[in-house]
Amino acid sequence: MKKGISIISVICFLAITSSLFAQDKQDNISPGRKQAIDSLALEKVRDLSKYISIIGDKKTQWSEAQRVIERAMELFMENSEIGVSSLSRPDVTNYKIRAYFDRLMQLNYDRVNIDWYKIQYVSDLERQPDGTYVGVITIYQRFQGFDKEKGLIYEDTTKKDITVYVKRKETQIGGRLIGFWDVLLGDIRVKETSK
Repeated sequence: MKKGISIISVICFLAITSSLFAQDKQDNISPGRKQAIDSLALEKVRDLSKYISIIGDKKTQWSEAQRVIERAMELFMENSEIGVSSLSRPDVTNYKIRAYFDRLMQLNYDRVNIDWYKIQYVSDLERQPDGTYVGVITIYQRFQGFDKEKGLIYEDTTKKDITVYVKRKETQIGGRLIGFWDVLLGDIRVKETSK
């Protein structure tokens, strides 16, 4: 995992966006800032995709998986849930984020592959009464479960919608109050599951 590069890129991005947004005391998002926010939201979704692959990988050591889970938890709003579906049952089960990651580590396969693709915005950011902006990103997840002897024993593709929250926050840097827009992920809902 290229964690050093990912962390540095996020820090650089936040530093740039913080300086860009420091002048703006309003809750309005200009088109230039919106583009930067959209990029950050998509980057966080891609980071989550990488974290899920690492957590679900049976070769990942328990301590490393726990460290990655903590990083992944930082991407989410409190009390967010992830929907889980299967071709073998019609119901979707929603888990709190921590419970989902714990279950992911314990899947009863010798090896799993989890790939996210076609990551894109489907709903533009809309301003809420409290000044928060909310949008939806859609992803497709390909899940494959393998057995040592039998090979591939389960596979599905799930379309999921991820709610994205953009909030104006402030932090102190060098004694100055700096305003910036932060992006957090919310619920991840299953839209459809297919072979």
